Amino acid sequence: MLLLLLLMNDKVALGQDGDPVGSTQGGGGREMVPALFIFGDSLIDNGNNNNLPTFAKANYYPYAELLGLPLIPAYSEASGAQVLHGVNYASAAAGRHHRKKLRCIPFDQQIRNFQNTLDQVTDNLGASDVSNAIARCIFFVGMGSNDYLNNYLMPNYNTKNQYNAQQYADLLVSEYSRQLTTLYNLGARKFVLAGLGRMGCIPRILAQYQMDRCSEEVNQLVMPFNANVKTMINNLNANLPGARFTFIDIARMFEDLLTNYRSYGFSVIDRVCCGIGRNGGQITCLPFQTPCANREQYVFWDAFHPTEAVNIMFGRKAFYGDQSVVYPMNIQQLASL
Repeated sequence: MLLLLLLMNDKVALGQDGDPVGSTQGGGGREMVPALFIFGDSLIDNGNNNNLPTFAKANYYPYAELLGLPLIPAYSEASGAQVLHGVNYASAAAGRHHRKKLRCIPFDQQIRNFQNTLDQVTDNLGASDVSNAIARCIFFVGMGSNDYLNNYLMPNYNTKNQYNAQQYADLLVSEYSRQLTTLYNLGARKFVLAGLGRMGCIPRILAQYQMDRCSEEVNQLVMPFNANVKTMINNLNANLPGARFTFIDIARMFEDLLTNYRSYGFSVIDRVCCGIGRNGGQITCLPFQTPCANREQYVFWDAFHPTEAVNIMFGRKAFYGDQSVVYPMNIQQLASL
């Protein structure tokens, strides 16, 4: 997860469960923000889909070897003092432009779930204390891939006939701005938004389009979305008093990685570590399937998702990087404000 490095460097708690703000624990660093609230899709879902009638689940143990801190709990499992460290609302297959046939928790419902958490914490701690703490928390949103993979790029689905690439990006980002403003109105002030990656390079697309290299058609399709999100961030930073929005340029990170993968220690960029069919991308990793033995050399874990090694690398860049990959400030700078 991109959040991995955030958590390594950050003791996340509202400071109300016995750990005073500024204490050190686990990661060895000082507490930088009171809590971390997470919204998104399968890239960061840690269990919210487990009880839904869907194959889109993230019900395996998360990578945790590097975390000397309590893991942020899934909303579906969080209760009591657990929520004081933050909550993960992400849901595999979720998007902004929700398809009713998909059994997942779309972004609007994730926001409503956060409001439920907020009401619960406010009842216990008081409105003034919670409001001050929430304004210092980080809100991470990683979402958008499924609006293309499970909608625009679906064979025989009508969206592509209704909108061209720019029109569809305009629609998505208009909804996105509304949703983020809702979070702002609930008290959020520090936002980290992950852009879309080089979607034309994921094994699922390579298998679907029967290609041996990235589909530039798909990569070009999602470029207007990232451009619109950057513009939206500038507008929200200018128009919402006290708001700080940061954008992680995943596409630029992936472009650098795929160009210079050997210098980063990877050897396989076009096949998955765990999957079935062409490039391993036709059917994603199944329960009890034996993965590759040398997963640290693979860029992609399965048909859609990068490996732990890639997530750690991207996490470090998001936390410490310059404006070429995280704009207008990195996560460390955002947390220190």
